[in-house]
Amino acid sequence: MTSMRTTPRPRASSASSAARRLVPVAAGLVLLTATVLAGTRAAPRVGTAVPAGPAQAQERNDREVPDDPRLREDHVDPFDDGHPAITGLRPALRAALQDAARDADAQGVDMWVTSGRRSLAYQQELLDEAVRRYGSLDEALRFVASPDTSRHVTGDAVDIGPTEADDWMIRHGADHGLCQTYANELWHFELATEPGGTCPAPRADAAG
Repeated sequence: MTSMRTTPRPRASSASSAARRLVPVAAGLVLLTATVLAGTRAAPRVGTAVPAGPAQAQERNDREVPDDPRLREDHVDPFDDGHPAITGLRPALRAALQDAARDADAQGVDMWVTSGRRSLAYQQELLDEAVRRYGSLDEALRFVASPDTSRHVTGDAVDIGPTEADDWMIRHGADHGLCQTYANELWHFELATEPGGTCPAPRADAAG
């Protein structure tokens, strides 16, 4: 009688064992990839706008004053704290201006503000007018700063009148820290020294 041989059961393939070993590795790679992607989303890319911090926000807000028609008035009482051209000045400049006006008044010199705080729109109007008057932007910038660079727009400058008050301020303004900034503008003053200090030499004009 012919004996029947039993076919041996096949052994588990080595490929299946390798696959089982790869499962934990693959899971680890997936976890690592997810972590890297999450970090990439959290960090701003180069060139991506980043929200402004407190300093940038403060600077931006300082330049965004309402375009009040009263800012264009050219005979303003230095003590009119309800006027936007005065209230918009930096506190230290406003205090120095008012102290100087008191001293000038005590010496019989009348003083008023011909231009204080300005809006961006008002500064642009002045520059456009200067371009028409002087024939070119380069020449106009000698007399009127751009809205981006104007010290009036940031509340750091004040123009004084009349001429008698300008002369008094040139001689006595340093007692209050106030200095003539430009040689071609007898009326333009900024805080440029300590009270009682020495003013730096005025620059030639607003362009340099």
